[in-house]
Amino acid sequence: MINKKIKIAHIHVWDKTNKGDLAIVLAVQELLRSSFPKAVISDYPVEVLKKKDVSVLKKLNSADLIVMGGGGLFYRYFLPFSLEMIAGLRKPFIIFGVGYIREVGAPALKPAERDSIIALARKASLIGVRENYTKRFLVKYGLAADDVKVIGDPALLLSEKLPQLKLRPGFKLGLNLNYSGWLGFGRWREDILNSYRETAEYFQKNFQASVYYLKHHPGEDAIYPELKIKNLLLLDEDPSRQKGAYGQLDLVIGMMLHSCVMAAGALTPEINVAYDLRNRNFARFLGCSELVVELPDLRKGVLLKRARAVIAANKKYRHHLDIFHARVFKRTQDFLREIEKLI
Repeated sequence: MINKKIKIAHIHVWDKTNKGDLAIVLAVQELLRSSFPKAVISDYPVEVLKKKDVSVLKKLNSADLIVMGGGGLFYRYFLPFSLEMIAGLRKPFIIFGVGYIREVGAPALKPAERDSIIALARKASLIGVRENYTKRFLVKYGLAADDVKVIGDPALLLSEKLPQLKLRPGFKLGLNLNYSGWLGFGRWREDILNSYRETAEYFQKNFQASVYYLKHHPGEDAIYPELKIKNLLLLDEDPSRQKGAYGQLDLVIGMMLHSCVMAAGALTPEINVAYDLRNRNFARFLGCSELVVELPDLRKGVLLKRARAVIAANKKYRHHLDIFHARVFKRTQDFLREIEKLI
């Protein structure tokens, strides 16, 4: 722990309407403050890396530490990063819990986009990524394997608070859809809605379940009523309270990655409906590749079968998540100690 006052420039996603993106930012800053309790943290949108801006560069370099992360910042939406801006970074630069995103059906990155990620990674004094998939991407295009640490998603370690909404007793099922800009939803719309509805109705009938919709983005207001699930309850809290609510659920079925990340971080078994390669790779990083259902399998009833199997092995999964959480915590603490050495 560094008890002197330092300045940290934190580069991150700026979308505060997306609960997952906000959870990552809050988690990273909580973790940084655990190592630097007197730190003054200044926020910068990831877009500052897209073009050279001398005035912004001066502000970044006035900090004692520049941190990028976490979340899916290696994403074509933010690319390419400016090579001139990267070259101008002078202070210790850290990549913290960042991931590479490639949605199902999306084209590969253009060479200039890919090369700008590699240039940024080479600039970093320390690189901590959220799963092995991102590490493989960086190593494939030139980073040394030993230079890339797989630490896990920072949002797994976000602090938890009791939700303002008092959850009902008995079995509780949480559902989440991705309706915040993923263009492929329309193709799979009916399969997604039908499989979610079938699963919810099964647990309502056989477990007298309360079913909660776990809202992560305002865009979901246009889709979750289409589930047409009887007595569906809305859960929409700030990230720490939302994570606290996840900890009270018995099972989460999520599409947005951070719905599943919050569930796993709260030690609640989750099933990941994979609209993106990162969904699959989170399950692999978790050590439970079976906790993914692919979109073509939805019409085969696989989601309900998988949900029943997970509940049947509930204690096993909770024990596994406890071990996983401890491993991520240790890796992150080790990474933070490496950051401390740079100050």
